[in-house]
Amino acid sequence: MKSYVNKIKGNLSLYTTRKTSNLLDGSYRSIYKGKSMNFDDLREYIPGDNVKDIDWKASSRSKNLLVKQYIAEKKHNVLLVIDTNRKMLGASSKQEIKKEIALMSAGTLGYIAIKNNDVVSAIYSNNQGIVFFPFKSRYDNLEIMLSKCEHDINDKNNSNLNKTLEYIRTNIYNRMLIMIVTDIEGLDNIKESYLKELSIKNDIFIINISDTYLFGDNIYNIDNNIYVANFFTKNKKLFKEEQEMRQELYKKTLKKFQKYKIVVKTINECREIPYKFIELLEERKYGSRN
Repeated sequence: MKSYVNKIKGNLSLYTTRKTSNLLDGSYRSIYKGKSMNFDDLREYIPGDNVKDIDWKASSRSKNLLVKQYIAEKKHNVLLVIDTNRKMLGASSKQEIKKEIALMSAGTLGYIAIKNNDVVSAIYSNNQGIVFFPFKSRYDNLEIMLSKCEHDINDKNNSNLNKTLEYIRTNIYNRMLIMIVTDIEGLDNIKESYLKELSIKNDIFIINISDTYLFGDNIYNIDNNIYVANFFTKNKKLFKEEQEMRQELYKKTLKKFQKYKIVVKTINECREIPYKFIELLEERKYGSRN
């Protein structure tokens, strides 16, 4: 089996240009603001960048507006919180397996963090309890975490994301960048009290993986282990009602996260991951909550 770290490298190479890849690294580094910052590199100006960071001499030479990137000396703790419930075996709106998108999303942030010398951990729950990995800055550790998580996302896993958040709340005291990877059902079920407490000292990002619609051929219901009858999956009126219900649920759920300044990004397929991460990190940096 091809390792997840190699798959992440391949995914980033396949779907990003060098410019986009640099933006991804730069966006990650720039979300950390501290007193001790070292000059790292130059990148093209993005609307919202501090004008004081523009390198006018370099911009004049390149004929492009360039800004200085800085990196904090201190290592940061990145915690990957992954929903491993069996519903993640379902398909996204682009007909990719949600588990694959979840692991690639978590792995992408982990890969970028390790590349920037930060330490990474992962946590999730299965039917036996909580699985928590120590913070390390090693690619082989990231590989172990993703492989173990992949194994535990199976049709017997009825785990609850709130149990994972409860463990973090009561047992992990580091200041962290926390990324939660789940779907709309997982987002809707997260207890607001946990968000309120964890967001006080931690930066929290959310990756929402879309669900396939109950419209089309061979629609399989994971909860009941049966294919849905064509009477339902071919009904355009029911399809429209489902779209409207999902939109309302997403709007309602989003308000819960906006209250605590938590950025949520929806991903439909693996090729979107690098671009959605740039959007997510930039919105977190500049305080946008759209």
